[in-house]
Amino acid sequence: MKRDEYAIDLELHQTRDIQDKHVNGELTVVWRDWDKIIKNEPKMIYVSSVNSGERKGPHVHTKRNSYFVCIEGKVVFILKDKNGKYIEIQSSHDKPVMVFVPKNIPSAHVNISNSSSRVLALADIAWRPDDNEMENVTFDDYDWEKLNSAESS
Repeated sequence: MKRDEYAIDLELHQTRDIQDKHVNGELTVVWRDWDKIIKNEPKMIYVSSVNSGERKGPHVHTKRNSYFVCIEGKVVFILKDKNGKYIEIQSSHDKPVMVFVPKNIPSAHVNISNSSSRVLALADIAWRPDDNEMENVTFDDYDWEKLNSAESS
C-alpha cells in the first residue's frame, strides 16, 4: 500500500471578518456527508491529546476503521502495512492531512512539536470501555530515534 491510500489532504479555507473582510482565521473541512472520502460514516468523534515528544501506540484495532487529523501541533502517524512496510504521514494544524487507519493495520502517532498536540479522531464503530478490540503491538524494527530530530523541523 502507498501513502495515498492512507493520507487525505484536507481543504483549508481562510475566513474573513464580516465588516472589513480582513482574514480572521481558517476553516478546515474534515468531513461532509456528500464528499464520500470516508467509506463508513463516523459513529464516534473524539479529540485526544499527546504531550510533546510522546507516542501513542503502536496498537491495532481489530474491528474499527479510524481517521485522524492533527488540529493543534504536529504529529507523525506511523502505519505498518500488510507487507511490513512503514508509512509515515505528517499532519499539523498548518498542513492538515487526514490519516486513514483501516482495521487490522497497526499504527502509532508521535508528537513532534514542542507543546501538546491535539488529534481529532473519527471512527466507524463507537468505543466502549469493555470492547477489548484493541491489541498492543511493537514496531521493533522501526527507528524511533529519527523522530527526535524531526521535532526541530
